[in-house]
Amino acid sequence: MTSRTTKNPDVRLNLTVQDWMQAIRKPTPYRVGSSVTLNTNMIRLGIVIAIAFVIFFVVLPVYTNDSCGIDKYSKDLKYNNTYPLSKTITLADGSFRFRIAVVTDLDTESKSINEKSTWYSYYRKGYLIWNPSKNTAKIEWDQETKKLISNVAAKGRSMELSELIVFNGKLYTVDDRTGIVYQISEENQVIPWVILSNGDGKQVQGFKSEWATVKDERLYIGGLGKEWTTQTGQFVNTYPQWIKSIGPNGDIKHLDWSENYNKLREVAGFESPGYMIHESAYWSDIHKKWIFLPRRASKEKYDETLDENRGTNLLFLADEEFKNIHYQRVGPLNPSRGFSSFKFIPGTNNRVIVALKSEERNEKPVASYITIFTITGNVLLAEEPLEGAFKFEGIEFI
Repeated sequence: MTSRTTKNPDVRLNLTVQDWMQAIRKPTPYRVGSSVTLNTNMIRLGIVIAIAFVIFFVVLPVYTNDSCGIDKYSKDLKYNNTYPLSKTITLADGSFRFRIAVVTDLDTESKSINEKSTWYSYYRKGYLIWNPSKNTAKIEWDQETKKLISNVAAKGRSMELSELIVFNGKLYTVDDRTGIVYQISEENQVIPWVILSNGDGKQVQGFKSEWATVKDERLYIGGLGKEWTTQTGQFVNTYPQWIKSIGPNGDIKHLDWSENYNKLREVAGFESPGYMIHESAYWSDIHKKWIFLPRRASKEKYDETLDENRGTNLLFLADEEFKNIHYQRVGPLNPSRGFSSFKFIPGTNNRVIVALKSEERNEKPVASYITIFTITGNVLLAEEPLEGAFKFEGIEFI
């Protein structure tokens, strides 16, 4: 019998599909020597390539802004611009009642006598009542003064607090001895947030923080603004002429401001060997200007003893680039008193300032004073003493 071959193309098609379906169920054979194995090395290579792709094109771009990737993540978090932190109360006569707070720098007196390894600062709260129609103001203080306590120190000194500032919905203070920026909790506890190193940020000493303000959703902290010198005025370094810019998540930028500080003092005739010491500054988004109330200034070389009677009554306004600088005087000059902190009263369009002045004698605090005046120098509340022989160096609306 002769063999027959089908002439039906459907049969051939069916065989082909069956063969193909059977083939794809089998792994592709590779001959190595006399054996057939799966190419697992190719699979591993594919996995490595996939991981590399994720690292280079997904993970690494997160860190391109800085070494820690903080800037990238901070952009995804909404800044809390609540200010003040407490609700403002409107009184029957049209006055506004604001919650305020002040803090002390007790210098070497901040160390507790009774508690081991404990340092403290006095924290006082009160109310500022402002009547915009009459342009008048008064202060009412709480009866109780709190203590802010810390166990962290540098060379046996700590809690020499020099400023209060609301930033990103929280209240902060700065220690000019350790360089620590503390958050003040509602329970009046100080919680270390960041540590600022001196000068360019590469020094082992803490930054001597003196003033703080908020600009472009970043916290700016500055120092004395003059060169660091010996007690008799011999130059040491320019570390106090650097400032710090801190993001909401704690990333720190170190900025050399020596040129800006020098421009301020040159405009007023205090160029070297003269000097100007800053303990208060503010960036006004409304005026688009930097505002400074220097603590002390002199056309003579720095001398630690004579410096106690070189207080100022100056107010400086500078544009963002420090190209246009204007200054004026505020009230009568009392050489033993100098500005230590100030803020604008909320709702005044950065027109009315509440400020602190402090007084020292033989390197010991004598008294502190609070005063209110307009940005044009019109005094609304003359210098009024704060209770206690303390040096109050920070004021804020809370």
